[in-house]
Amino acid sequence: MPSVRPISATEHHDYLTTLPSASFLQTPGWARVKSEWRAESVGWYDDAGTQVGAALVLYRQLPRLKRYLAYLPEGPVIDWESEDLGAWLDPLVAHLKSRGAFAVRIGPPVVTRRWTAAQVKTGIAEPDVRLLSQLPPTDRPAAGARAVSQLVDLGWRHQGVEGGFAAGQPQFVFQVPLTDADGNARTEDEVLKGMNQLWRRNIKKAAKEGVETSLGDRGDLKAFHDLYVHTAQRDHFTPRPLSYFERMHDALTAEDPERFRLHLGRHDGDLVAATIAIRVGQHAWYSYGASSTEKREVRGSNAVQWAMIRDALAAGATVYDLRGITETLDADDPHVGLIQFKVGTGGEAVEYAGEWDLPINRPLYKAFQMYMERR
Repeated sequence: MPSVRPISATEHHDYLTTLPSASFLQTPGWARVKSEWRAESVGWYDDAGTQVGAALVLYRQLPRLKRYLAYLPEGPVIDWESEDLGAWLDPLVAHLKSRGAFAVRIGPPVVTRRWTAAQVKTGIAEPDVRLLSQLPPTDRPAAGARAVSQLVDLGWRHQGVEGGFAAGQPQFVFQVPLTDADGNARTEDEVLKGMNQLWRRNIKKAAKEGVETSLGDRGDLKAFHDLYVHTAQRDHFTPRPLSYFERMHDALTAEDPERFRLHLGRHDGDLVAATIAIRVGQHAWYSYGASSTEKREVRGSNAVQWAMIRDALAAGATVYDLRGITETLDADDPHVGLIQFKVGTGGEAVEYAGEWDLPINRPLYKAFQMYMERR
């Protein structure tokens, strides 16, 4: 059974560089982004003393008590194909319990189902189909099913996608594969041809209208943020402060200058779209986006998305991840517009195992659940 012990941020970073990728939420730099949490890096070691796993643990304290929910967003980074996950998770839980954790929340980075863009599009058009899960998946990876089965047997509890812990990560995402079935890199033309007609037309229109895309630096974050606040007011969500994005930039670029990329789209000098992309190894994410209500006809958002995809291809990424979607395929649901935008890229809807809790102190865990429900 691997043993678990605290490791330095450097040890954590160095281990992740030996892997094809890992979630950016499991990098040591993310601890500096989430500065309101207490954070710890831990590592798994085999009998020979070789590091075989790592995790970023974020501790959320209960009000007025020195007891914590230990949260591992999209982690830990271990061998999730193992047929004995208890050998990996049991020593983790023991360590976290010694740190004062009353419960542990993990987000296994294992895929359980996939659907093609064509399936999703058909599902939205079909009145009787309201959820992705009503469609038969094109792929149901055995490793994902095995991991879920083991978690149930080990006493972990799956957390529902709706509501719950505010820091929860999406269970359903939309991704564009940047390699073919044989693992060969796709060309820009191949990715473009995989998009729907509307996306291709909008990318072409943005170029014809003279939208220019470029990479920004830290000094451009203020312009991004101004547009992001405008977007938040239009789309009715609560924006994060500028300081959050400055902290994200500083923490992630300190680990890798290419990790955080600010993409800007301008038309006649006006900023019409701006996005933040994050890449760890071979996985690239679209993290935040903003767009102007004016000049929407020049299709700046499509231009910037295409710039991010091309950037990911050039960096050798194998997947471009547009992050979360809801499970709804109901054409009348206000969330379906986001899915339709992402489906146009020609990628695939992907379901991960979701987030799982293991109560250590059941009374405190129940009290925490009640507290979160009242917030």
